[in-house]
Amino acid sequence: MPDRFIRAVCIGGLAAALAGIGTPVSAQKTESGPGSLIAARKYLEGRWSLITFDVFPPGQPPVTVKGQGTLTYDDFGNMQVEIRVPPDVVEPLREAGVPTDNGTLSMSGRTAIDLQQHTLTYFLPKQPPLGAPSGPLALNRKRYWRVDDKVLTLTTRGDDGKPLSVATWKKVP
Repeated sequence: MPDRFIRAVCIGGLAAALAGIGTPVSAQKTESGPGSLIAARKYLEGRWSLITFDVFPPGQPPVTVKGQGTLTYDDFGNMQVEIRVPPDVVEPLREAGVPTDNGTLSMSGRTAIDLQQHTLTYFLPKQPPLGAPSGPLALNRKRYWRVDDKVLTLTTRGDDGKPLSVATWKKVP
């Protein structure tokens, strides 16, 4: 019985998240205006250019990607990320758990915003959102977001709370 209950809770949480709701609607400000879910979605909407991307493998030196990248977020919560990785960084990224496809790191799918915890959760097509971590960019790792003027910082954290990856993006006018 406990396994069935846990499974039901997980499925219910997943269904809510897939609907684009990071936490129950009553727990988030859904009205428009500063600090609302609508304002957060509107802020993210558009095209962003990569400023920095760093990966912090445990017990190893950081991997800094000095490539080019774009993040596009639409008004439906769909997001697409593409980062072109220089050849000399492809292998260190792979060793850190971030594989590329011919020097390109790309993801596209839906996001759920949690205003209270300042997190984004990604849901990629044909990818299970739950399960064991499989690297710094695993789907079950939330992206903690911070906004400073026109700069968006997305950080994934390990179980110990330390950063595993940090990407900063600048809004393209």
